[in-house]
Amino acid sequence: MASASLSEDLTCSICLSVFTDPVILLCGHSFCRECITLSLDKQQHCPHCRTPVPTEGNYLLTNHILKSLAEKSKEAAKLKREYRNEKEVSDYNETEWFCLEHEEKLKLFCVTDQQLTCIICRDSERHEEHKFKPVKEAAASLRKDLDMFMLQVSADIRGLEGIANTQREEMIKTTESCNQLKTHINTQFEEMHMFLRKRQKEINDELKNKEEDALKKMRWRLNSLETALSENRELEGNVASILENKETERFLETWTDDDTTKTAKNTFKSKTENFQVEKASISLGPYESHLQFFVWKEMLQVIKPREEMLSLRNDDTSLCVSEDQRSLIFCNTKRSSDYYGRKPTQPYFTNSIDTFAGQHYWEIDVGELTSWELGIENNFLTMEGNTYEICIEDSYETLKFTGRPRRIGIYLNCSSKELSFYDADKMKHIETIRLSSMPSQVSAYFKVSQSNPDHTPLTVCWY
Repeated sequence: MASASLSEDLTCSICLSVFTDPVILLCGHSFCRECITLSLDKQQHCPHCRTPVPTEGNYLLTNHILKSLAEKSKEAAKLKREYRNEKEVSDYNETEWFCLEHEEKLKLFCVTDQQLTCIICRDSERHEEHKFKPVKEAAASLRKDLDMFMLQVSADIRGLEGIANTQREEMIKTTESCNQLKTHINTQFEEMHMFLRKRQKEINDELKNKEEDALKKMRWRLNSLETALSENRELEGNVASILENKETERFLETWTDDDTTKTAKNTFKSKTENFQVEKASISLGPYESHLQFFVWKEMLQVIKPREEMLSLRNDDTSLCVSEDQRSLIFCNTKRSSDYYGRKPTQPYFTNSIDTFAGQHYWEIDVGELTSWELGIENNFLTMEGNTYEICIEDSYETLKFTGRPRRIGIYLNCSSKELSFYDADKMKHIETIRLSSMPSQVSAYFKVSQSNPDHTPLTVCWY
């Protein structure tokens, strides 16, 4: 009871803990310095008895007696906790290494059950035919195994750290690469924007010049009209002034004296017939109806890089190649062979004369052909009827792509070993394949089937 009373006397009534740096107020009550300081910031009186507390001068005096008692109380509580912890450890050590069932010291380790046992446990039915080791021997063996395991874990950690560092480097490279691509994309679009803004200004300037020329002619016509109108209004005013005379003698005298008006009357001719409204028919030609198409065609002249203007190889095959080396057809009729200047022989595929390294794009007009193969040798897109397949090194995969585009776009990136195909009518992606290997030089691959009955040519697109 005395200990509990002492603990209450050493407790701050604000924080309900043993005093820390206690101070005493003029009313005699004590509090922690921090607690009473925060309290007085809100209300200027003792929290216990409500006595006003002055805020001037040194009004918070240290209570040295309470401070000493509080520190001794804290030290005693600390020693008590340490003693309790030591006792718990001692009690654990005394009971942990003895068998709770037989009260014998645990001298053996059951390898089978992976637990400490006493000698009596070893001979019990529960551990029959189990393997045992002395505690020290089992500990040494386990420690050796754990040391080896630690080496494996450490080696794995080093390997994982190396992979993680490499992954971080790849992330940095990817970010840098994307930033470079963003810069490249923004630069390319800015160049197109600059071209479009320049052409927009040029076309607007042309329109403005035509407008100014037309308005100049209209202003000259309007000035002439206003001059004639002013002359007629002056004449009208003079005649009206003469007609205002009601007396016959004055009216006649005024008329006879006004030679200017008489002359104007005798020589008057209608000026309306001499004037017509000046009209302007301003035209920008095709820029009125086909502006986007014409500007797109103009832009093609400055866009770089452009599509590859391939030429087809004119080998001794069943494919007849046109004189400009852009078109080919399966030569199984006299009409087609005469048209393309070739005689049919086998086989019926060919390659481009051009070879590639780097990044390239070309387009092929397949028209109404129902059977063809396009790409590079051993890796291509094939269409048979309405079914599209991707061929990768003689392995075929059917695609979900539907539609019948007239033009097929092929993009080859030799550095990343990627071959992509597009519906060039809508610039819609069809499929991308990764190439297992990439020769130093590759050429475009073309094939048309003898099953095409309409003999429509396959043509390389040049813009």
